[in-house]
Amino acid sequence: MGPTDAMPPTVHRARFADLSAQDLYAILRLRSDVFVVEQDCVFLDLDDRDHEPTAEHLWTTDEAGVTATLRLLHDGGTAWSIGRVVARADVRSRGVAAHLLRAGLDRLRELGAETVHIGAQAQLRDWYARFGFAQSGPRYLEDGILHLPMALTLDEGR
Repeated sequence: MGPTDAMPPTVHRARFADLSAQDLYAILRLRSDVFVVEQDCVFLDLDDRDHEPTAEHLWTTDEAGVTATLRLLHDGGTAWSIGRVVARADVRSRGVAAHLLRAGLDRLRELGAETVHIGAQAQLRDWYARFGFAQSGPRYLEDGILHLPMALTLDEGR
């Protein structure tokens, strides 16, 4: 069985209060490993949004631990955002993050979301565009990394 024939990873989902201490630690560790250490960016990842009552965390795992994670945040009404999208270095380009993002979008459809916003790192613009996201405003610098706002209008057929 080749890498393209592998079964897609199981997506786990939980609200903050339902995360085990081990899962929370692994999720935060991956975010820190990539956003702070790998990208050499000093910023406060713990922004008081992870534990919002409607926030949901999605992640995938393998025998070595968490492979990818993201969080869904309710912005009010039918607007949501996806953030803290990250994949472990050794699983990048294997479709793990894409599988997780699709699962996140499916979950947002279940929650009645109509509009989804992301603050994408500029170098990932084309990757997010594959899922239907389009730039929705001017580029901006955040924590020393160029970002751009992107938005997606969900419909049932996607």
